[in-house]
Amino acid sequence: MIVRSAAQTIASAGIPLKVQSVSRRGISTLPNNPHIYIFPDERAINRHLLSFLPTQPSKPQLAIGTTALIPPTPDSLAENHQFLSILQTVIGIHAHEDPDIQSQAQAMASSGGANLGSGGSLFPQQRQRRTRQQGHGYGGGGGGDGAGGASAQGGMGSAGRGGHIHVYDYRHPPDFGRIPDPEDIFGSLELDGEGNFVDGHGNYQTSGTYRMCTRDGILGLSPFLRQRLVERLRQEEEMLG
Repeated sequence: MIVRSAAQTIASAGIPLKVQSVSRRGISTLPNNPHIYIFPDERAINRHLLSFLPTQPSKPQLAIGTTALIPPTPDSLAENHQFLSILQTVIGIHAHEDPDIQSQAQAMASSGGANLGSGGSLFPQQRQRRTRQQGHGYGGGGGGDGAGGASAQGGMGSAGRGGHIHVYDYRHPPDFGRIPDPEDIFGSLELDGEGNFVDGHGNYQTSGTYRMCTRDGILGLSPFLRQRLVERLRQEEEMLG
């Protein structure tokens, strides 16, 4: 099996493996994310496709990316930008329906933005002051809309002015009242002064700073968004035939 061959190759090079892939009904999954399946990449020796779909053979167009190492590292993972586009589309359509994100919005509204567990705690005045000092918003201006992209936003305005909450990767949940790392932020949703999603869906903005693999691990979604993503990937799979 190619996954085992890759492990043997790494071991022979003197690189220790702390964890092993998990086998599920004959299909291996990542040791740090059992929802991601591992398949041999037939286009290269000792390279693997990572996918949320268990279908064999796996379709490279729908794969998260490719890697020579299991588990993948930030350097080993080659991201599939087509998958990332699908992921962001799914988040943009469904994030406001996620029970976890709805809870964040309610907590944000009830506290006026001063007591956020995960959406961010910068008030607009603080954000503007940081922007003037740095010349860019939080995240170095790496994509998204507005100053520094969606990763620069977070927190509720005063006097019912509304604000933004972040949609972030579950691999590294932020500490209470802190903004997630820019590389963990998918994007942000806009709330009105009562904690409702603006225009009913929150006007989702991508951050432009998200990375699918970091030192904290690979892509991790809430159960709700993961289910929506798998449904969309299956639709795409059917169209590919």
